[in-house]
Amino acid sequence: MSRLTTVAALGTAQTLAWASSYYLPAMLAEPMALDLGMAPATVFAAFSVALIVSAALGPYAGRAIDRFGGRPVLIASNLVFAAGLAALGWADSTPQLFLAWAVMGIAMGSGLYEAAFATVVRLHGQEARSAITGITLFAGFASTVGWPASAALESHFGWRGACMAWAGLHLLIGLPLNACLPRLPRANAADAAAPAKPEPAALLSEAEARRAAFLMAYVFAVTWFISTAMAAHLPSVLQAAGVGFALAVSFAALVGPAQVAGRVLEFTVLQRLHPLLSARLAAMAHPLGAVAIGLAGAPAAAVFTVLHGAGNGILTIAIGTLPLLLFGSQGYGRRQGLLMVPARLVQAGAPFLFGLSLDRWGAGALWLSALLGLSACAALWWMPAGARSSPAGGAR
Repeated sequence: MSRLTTVAALGTAQTLAWASSYYLPAMLAEPMALDLGMAPATVFAAFSVALIVSAALGPYAGRAIDRFGGRPVLIASNLVFAAGLAALGWADSTPQLFLAWAVMGIAMGSGLYEAAFATVVRLHGQEARSAITGITLFAGFASTVGWPASAALESHFGWRGACMAWAGLHLLIGLPLNACLPRLPRANAADAAAPAKPEPAALLSEAEARRAAFLMAYVFAVTWFISTAMAAHLPSVLQAAGVGFALAVSFAALVGPAQVAGRVLEFTVLQRLHPLLSARLAAMAHPLGAVAIGLAGAPAAAVFTVLHGAGNGILTIAIGTLPLLLFGSQGYGRRQGLLMVPARLVQAGAPFLFGLSLDRWGAGALWLSALLGLSACAALWWMPAGARSSPAGGAR
């Protein structure tokens, strides 16, 4: 299987995985709540449970990929996604809703970007950077596909039918795509857990490595907080800024193309810069967009959405490539899972916390996310760049 085919298969499967999980509540939370007789906040609380479960499972899934390769883990995630979505479609009570989202959390912890990134690192080692970028180019359309598709399915078949349809797509599309991935020999447990030898892109002192890990975990947490808050509330944010509902949904759908445009920019123009510099520039995009919509209101809604999407798209690549650049490829999956634990935990509270801010301050809640984005940019400036990494960050 060629690298391009692997990237296309993983990218398509990731588009499905993200559209049917992370981007599901924005369109289905209100009809779920109305049908089940609960507040929409309860549905988002159940979604938060899924993110907590995914945080707990991530390091174990990464370790399994380090040892066995990504194929069996990702195939299993499709089966669990299908089971979780079917359980959502059958839920008739609050406990059942929370249990279904907990099952979804198992799938999310073993089947989203971190698992896909660890899979290509296991396949290609230090040369995986371009594959990581390629996967994100495909999956950057997850919101563009997911939000309109979920809305259309809900309008024709109800929210239960929408969940069942997504479950079927995991079995009909996602599972065969992940089953096409190359089989890999089982790695030695010790080799999967720690580097066997120093790698050129991983030459940091012990103090630098500790500082890099701490700052990286913080940046990833802020990135996922903002991304999750916007995924759950972006149409509402735009409406609070004075945009009509239909136009708000249309503008929100620009996030996907903007993410892809940002990733193309990173892969072409920004590749001449050190990856840390491109990440710093990307971290400024959301705050700049928030300032624009804060000053101009509804006329700047499209500008805000495009800046947020482009910055988020580049930062998603950084989540996959910065650990590879600074720490090397050996034990990547487990290390990536550990670095993402704070991000997943912060994600769990993001829809609820940002929702409270939105209820209290309206579009002014964007000042909170803008300040967090600026703090992530500051953390990236303080992060060590690596002892012998090239300006382009090594292999792409």
